[in-house]
Amino acid sequence: AITPEEYEIFLTYDIGDIVGVEGEVFKTRHGEISIKVEKIVLLSKSLQVLPNKFHGLKDQDQRYRQRYVDLIVNPEVKNTFIQRSKIIHAVKDVLENQYGYLEVDTPILTTIAGGANARPFDTHHNTLDLDMKLRISNELFLKRLIVGGLDRVYEMGKMFRNEGMDRNHNPEFTSMECYMAYADMDTMMEVTEQVVSKAALAATGSMVIEYQGKTFDLTPPWRRLNMADAIKEITGVDFAIIETDEQAREAAVKQGMDKDEIKDMTRGKILAEMFEEYCEDVPGYLDGPVFITGHPVEISPLAKRDPEDPRITRRFEAYVNCWEIANAFSELNDPIDQYERFKEQQAQLDDGTDDEAHPMDEDFVNALEVGLPPTGGLGIGIDRVIMLITDAPSIRDIILFPTMKPTDK
Repeated sequence: AITPEEYEIFLTYDIGDIVGVEGEVFKTRHGEISIKVEKIVLLSKSLQVLPNKFHGLKDQDQRYRQRYVDLIVNPEVKNTFIQRSKIIHAVKDVLENQYGYLEVDTPILTTIAGGANARPFDTHHNTLDLDMKLRISNELFLKRLIVGGLDRVYEMGKMFRNEGMDRNHNPEFTSMECYMAYADMDTMMEVTEQVVSKAALAATGSMVIEYQGKTFDLTPPWRRLNMADAIKEITGVDFAIIETDEQAREAAVKQGMDKDEIKDMTRGKILAEMFEEYCEDVPGYLDGPVFITGHPVEISPLAKRDPEDPRITRRFEAYVNCWEIANAFSELNDPIDQYERFKEQQAQLDDGTDDEAHPMDEDFVNALEVGLPPTGGLGIGIDRVIMLITDAPSIRDIILFPTMKPTDK
């Protein structure tokens, strides 16, 4: 039997090589652990010289491109991805053991990129001679499973959106979506609180996290704020007394929005645009955690209408650090209403007014006609949650191999 320290002698980094050494372990007269070598076997060639320990690997672009080197020379990077694994396991543990969800797999290659308003990646299946798309969401497949009697399902996996890139966006990203029969938006608020707070607890030992010098307490319950109330707080524009599209346009123009850009917008679209324009970027206003509710029907094609105000839906978005980290609905389960909303969205795609509008999905409407029970649905941007919990300044810091432009381009 030898000590762990002595065992390390048997696997040694030599100059340019990794070698296996056999021999007798002994101590010299000065107490230095050594080996009386009997056999040396070359295990692997190492032809590249690693960055020295003092300077390390500092070039950010090179770190993302050569993550294998980054992991070797920057121990804190390895710790980030260990924390990522803990967070993902914690999310699954809450869903499965606290709420009884079943993990499932749904298609990544689809003919209709539905479930969200986003631009998809296009591809082609040669054997079937079929144009296909990479999924932008798995929502519509998961709701089909609710129709089929799997009452609590979730899936965590990669989504793909052919859009811009910045510190919070990567073309492929990890999302978790879950659906619960006989639940609603309020149930999903509780699930969101539990998933995010317990993920932080598992990774850091606390529900209070530090991100880039700010402190966020993720302990439930979280604050709730209506979108129209937020606009009134920031701008003074009161949508409670705005009834028509024209009144909304006039109020928006007075606030400083471009008249030509909003000339064809409805009251609901303008409400959403004003929230994005004047509330989302106000420093500290949506630091949260906070649930934003009261989303207009025009931007929520899959959410159930609010019974007290049919112009808005039973939907929320969760914000932390002014970032949207989750989106949830009381799911629309009226096939007639759903079909009409899809028609409106498809018309926007066809006439080019909105290339991110939701396409018609007649099979999904057919599933609703079979019968979707009242359902609560939730999507969480796992990468953003991991960024917050691990104090990572960029989404590329928490994706092992982020999308990069080739160096020869």
